[in-house]
Amino acid sequence: MNYDVFMMLSVDALTNAAIYALLALALVLVFTVTRVIFLPQGEFVAFGALTLMGLQMGHVPATVWLLWALAIFSAIADTHACWRNDEMDTLWKRLAWTFSAPVGVLLVLWSVPQLDQLPLLFQILLSLLITGPMGVYLYRVVFQPVANQSNLFLLILAMAVHIAFLSLGLYMFGADANRTPNFTDGMVELLGTFVSFQAIWIMAVTAVTMVLLYVFFEKSFYGKALRATAVNRLGARLVGIPTEMAGKLAFGVAAFIGSLCGILASPLTLIYYDSGFLAGLKGFVAAIFGGLMSFPLAVVGALVVAFLETFGAFWASAYKEVIVFTLIIPILLVRSIGTKHNDEES
Repeated sequence: MNYDVFMMLSVDALTNAAIYALLALALVLVFTVTRVIFLPQGEFVAFGALTLMGLQMGHVPATVWLLWALAIFSAIADTHACWRNDEMDTLWKRLAWTFSAPVGVLLVLWSVPQLDQLPLLFQILLSLLITGPMGVYLYRVVFQPVANQSNLFLLILAMAVHIAFLSLGLYMFGADANRTPNFTDGMVELLGTFVSFQAIWIMAVTAVTMVLLYVFFEKSFYGKALRATAVNRLGARLVGIPTEMAGKLAFGVAAFIGSLCGILASPLTLIYYDSGFLAGLKGFVAAIFGGLMSFPLAVVGALVVAFLETFGAFWASAYKEVIVFTLIIPILLVRSIGTKHNDEES
């Protein structure tokens, strides 16, 4: 391996690491706030990319109707909760918030006669508006009613949601693959190698997203509420932080990040309905570095996973996935040393 090959592989690894880091951060966020291992994260990667492809082809993406279905189920759950708790006077406000995203999406779609003529930035924002709120509705309909169940129960439920979303992806988009055009065509020479503008876009957007997440958690009220819920769910509830709101917000942020990752990666690879599954698993391996609790270690894990995958593919392409996923075993062994076991009931 010479210098040119090393630099080329390093650029590819950094590009992949940017995607895996965002997915790992989303997984850590959801787990620390809700104790849910967000297995459907990969489906949002595929949904975001395929939704953008649908807009660029000039037709209404099928995810719009999935968004409406989830919003309707969420509204039914809110109506039942208000009736049971004798809070019907607050129902109209909840329904207004619930249907704001799907109604806004339909208004945009009806006001634009040719979706494929929209500027790329507006197509991306519209795709995120379609797929991002699904996370909020998903938590309200599926996970909020069973938030106090055991971790094993929540894991099995997350697996069921993953399988359901995977099947919906096949139904909505079919088995064909597609890809989107580059945000910006061309390449630039950097440190003796050529880097595509798309790779620069991915790394730049990832860096900006991480900065925004840091500012959100450190400066905003909702970010501090999420941090408090992650540290101590019961304590956050005792001081007046609505843990249901924190769960919805965590799932919404995770769905937004997953969709963004799919949109960023779609110009570089063919996207199938199940393409996000492997990316989500690699994000999970990265999150394991921090025990699903540490954001900085999740980013470090993403770098390790990406470099192992890229250089492993160069030396033994048939075993690159084996190399990455086998990494879970030593990580878990190392983390288990000196860790005191506590029964979940305690």
